[in-house]
Amino acid sequence: MATLMGSGKFVYEAAEGWGKLPEGWSYREVAAVGVDKQDRLYVFSRGDHPIIVFDREGNFLRSWGEGIFKRAHGITMGPDDTIYCTDDGDHTVRKCALDGKILLTLGIPGKPAPYQSGEPFNRCTHVALSPKNEIYVSDGYGNSRVHKYSPDGKLLFSWGEPGTDPGQFNIVHNICTDQDGYVYVADRENHRIQVFDANGKFETQWNNMHRPCALYMDRGANPICYLGELGPGLPVNKDIPNCGPRLSILTSEGKLLARLGDTRGGEGSGQFIAPHGLALDSRGDIYVGEVSWTISGQHMKPPRELRSLRKLIKRG
Repeated sequence: MATLMGSGKFVYEAAEGWGKLPEGWSYREVAAVGVDKQDRLYVFSRGDHPIIVFDREGNFLRSWGEGIFKRAHGITMGPDDTIYCTDDGDHTVRKCALDGKILLTLGIPGKPAPYQSGEPFNRCTHVALSPKNEIYVSDGYGNSRVHKYSPDGKLLFSWGEPGTDPGQFNIVHNICTDQDGYVYVADRENHRIQVFDANGKFETQWNNMHRPCALYMDRGANPICYLGELGPGLPVNKDIPNCGPRLSILTSEGKLLARLGDTRGGEGSGQFIAPHGLALDSRGDIYVGEVSWTISGQHMKPPRELRSLRKLIKRG
């Protein structure tokens, strides 16, 4: 029997076993996913084959990025058939053609900025593009900063510092924009989304979420925000219900529309382990990358690789 998740206009069926890898391949875990104009899925994994491409039916097409990326973290699709790959292990963002050719590199490979210096980058996490194709980089694990670049890679300005006040961050984990140019930042360990204008001016914040990790905003007059939330991270609270891991669907004003996922995390069809990356295709189906090895698999006895790629087919 099919497993359905969500409510109202946001009901999805879990497509079990989607994505046919070549024999002997594995993801280890999937940090991010992106969908191009032909509904091909780009999986940014932490296995031996960093970028793995599937067609809409889950058939393997090709891979690339071997020997280039140190630790997959974020993917952002450009409007000009490009893909921005954020590598927090190498402290870089690489803009690539869809065949893997590197077109632009931000950051110096293997040379992080000093910890919490505010200079780019120290374990950067994700990229968002403005309506003018300006580049925002969330930075990240070793900084508490957002950097804005021109389309050709010139640093324009940066904002943010460690803390809990508006405009301060505690792990700047993800970032996206809407068609009006507002910037949405997943401030993960402060359990909130902060919203800024294109100049980095704080506008508002959303709460009622737990460790926001994955972030995706569709386009249109009334954009919808899709949010992946990690579950509790401490041994003392890891089994508390209603705190994730889960997906939440919100308006662009932060109003909750639906939640997907059981009250607790797990390997069940209606559960999530660690949603870390999100993307939607032209039909509204959701793809979810999960860092299930980092959060759970490596701690098992014996350690084992868990499910890390989901496709949720829109039914509502």
